[in-house]
Amino acid sequence: MAEVKLNSMETNQKPGVDFDVVIVGAGFAGLYMLHRMHGLGLCACVLEAGSGVGGTWFWNRYPGAQCDVESMEYSYQFSDELQQEWVWTQRYASQPEILRYLNHVADRFDLRRDIQFNTRVLTATFNETAGRWIIETSAGNRVSAQFCIMATGCLSCTNTPNFKGSECFAGSSYHTGNWPHEGVDFTGKRVGVIGTGSSAIQCIPLIAQQASHLFVFQRTPAYTIPAHNGPLDPEVQREIKANYANFRADNKLLPFGANIPYNEVSALATPPKERQCEYEERWVRGGLSFFGAFADLLFSKEANETAAEFFYGKIRETVRDPAIAEKLLPRTVFGCKRLCVDTGYYQTFNRSNVTLVDVSNSPIEEIAEHGLTVKGKEYELDAIVFATGYDAMTGSLLKIDIRGKGGRSLKEAWTEGPRTYLGVAMVGFPNLFTITGPGSPSVLSNMIPSIEQHVEWIADCVFYVRNHGFACIEPTLAAQDAWVNHVNEVANATLLPTCNSWYLGANIPGKPRVFMPYLGFPQYVHKCNDVAAKGYEGFVLN
Repeated sequence: MAEVKLNSMETNQKPGVDFDVVIVGAGFAGLYMLHRMHGLGLCACVLEAGSGVGGTWFWNRYPGAQCDVESMEYSYQFSDELQQEWVWTQRYASQPEILRYLNHVADRFDLRRDIQFNTRVLTATFNETAGRWIIETSAGNRVSAQFCIMATGCLSCTNTPNFKGSECFAGSSYHTGNWPHEGVDFTGKRVGVIGTGSSAIQCIPLIAQQASHLFVFQRTPAYTIPAHNGPLDPEVQREIKANYANFRADNKLLPFGANIPYNEVSALATPPKERQCEYEERWVRGGLSFFGAFADLLFSKEANETAAEFFYGKIRETVRDPAIAEKLLPRTVFGCKRLCVDTGYYQTFNRSNVTLVDVSNSPIEEIAEHGLTVKGKEYELDAIVFATGYDAMTGSLLKIDIRGKGGRSLKEAWTEGPRTYLGVAMVGFPNLFTITGPGSPSVLSNMIPSIEQHVEWIADCVFYVRNHGFACIEPTLAAQDAWVNHVNEVANATLLPTCNSWYLGANIPGKPRVFMPYLGFPQYVHKCNDVAAKGYEGFVLN
C-alpha cells in the first residue's frame, strides 16, 4: 500500500490514495483517533469539513458559548505532559479557549499533516470484493481505506425548522451552531431568539446587553442552573495536577464519568429541611452537580418533583414579574431534557428591553419580510437567531450516504431508529466504527473521557484485527439486537424517556422516537472491556 499524504492546506488536489484508516471529523474524537493511528504506525488521514480543527467548538462561536463540564475534566488525559503544561483560565472554559487548546494539541502532536480541511465527506461505500471503504468528498477526492471511523460528533448537524416565509425575511439570520467567525454586533437592533435550549440560554443574556430589544420565543422552558463561572484558582489547578491520575480514575467510577458528587440517599427518605439544604448546596456549587443530589431523582416521579419545586422557587425569587416567572417554569420532568448551565439567564428577564413570547400553544405562524408572527401579532425584527439545536447523534452520520454490504444504506438500516452494537459498530457495515455513536453514554456523560474510551477501544480493535490476520470485523445481529434491547431497558427504568427531548429525536419531524444514549458510564466501560477480553465477543471476524 502506497503511503501518500494529503496536503492539509491544498484542498483542490485529487490525490486518490489508499489508506489503512480514514477518519471523518477533526474535533476531540478525530484528533485523538489520528494520534492513536500514528502510534500504531498506520497510514491514516482525517477529512474535515471546516477550515480548522475543533469540531463543534469550531462551528459554535455564538456569544457566551462555553462548556458545561469543568475545564480540568473537559480535556484529554492520554498525555500527562499535555495535562501538566496546559493552563486553563476559567472554571468552565469558553469556546475560544477550548479552540485554542485543540489547536495546541494538533500542533503539539503534529496532526495537521494528515488532515485535509474544507473537505466534506459525501459518500462512504463498502467494496465487498476489496474489503475496503471508498470515500468520496466535496473536494473531488476519492480515497479508500480498510477502516472508516466516523468522528462526526453528536451535536454537529444543525436543525433549522422550516418556518413558512423564512426566505422572505429582509434582516439577518443566524444559527447558533454555525455562527459567523467574525462575530455579530447586535447593538441597536431588534433581535428575536427562537428556542430556549442550552445555546439560547448561554447567548440570550449577552445579546440582551447589546440589542435595543430582544424577543425570546419559547416553546419549552428548560431547567437551568447557574454556572458560577470565574477564574480558575491556580491553587486548585495545582492540587488537581499533582494527583491528576487518581482524579481521573475516580471520576470514571461515577455515573456520568464526571466529578459530580453522588449522594446515594433517596430524596423521599430525606427530611424536607435536609433535602432543601442539599439542593441549596448544589445550587451554590453550580453546574451539573445538581444531578447527583439524590439517588432517586431520575427514577422516582415523586422524588423528581421535589427537585422541580426547588427550581420553581429559584425562578420565582429571581424573576420579578410573577407572570413572566410562571412562563419560565419547566413543565417537564427534571433531567429528561438536557440540564442547562447559565450565567444570568433568569435575571435577563428583569430587563426592560427583553420580552418573553410563549409559543407553546400558539406556534410561530410565519416569518415575513420585517419579522415574524405569533397569534396574529407581528414582531418587527432586524435579526433572527435560530437557537433550535441539532439533529442529535444520528444527523451527522445520515447526512453522509453510507452504504455497507449489498449496497444497503445506513439510512435504510436505521429506518426505525439507530441500531448499533455498543454504539461503535453496526451489522452490515464491516470495519466502520462510530465514536460516541447512539447506544453509548456519549451525551449522558463527560464527553471527553467517553471519546477517549471509544478511541482506545477502536484502536485496540483495529490492531487486533490486523495483527491476527483478519480482513474485516462486524457485529452479529444477535449481539446488536441484545444491546439495543439492553439500552432501552436501562432507559425505560428511568424517567429520561418521558418527555419529547432530542435524546429521543423528538425535535426532528419524522425522526423515529428512540432513546439514543446509554445511561451508566462505568457499566458501559466494563461491558466494552469484557467484549474485547473475550476476543471481541459479539463480532464476526473474517
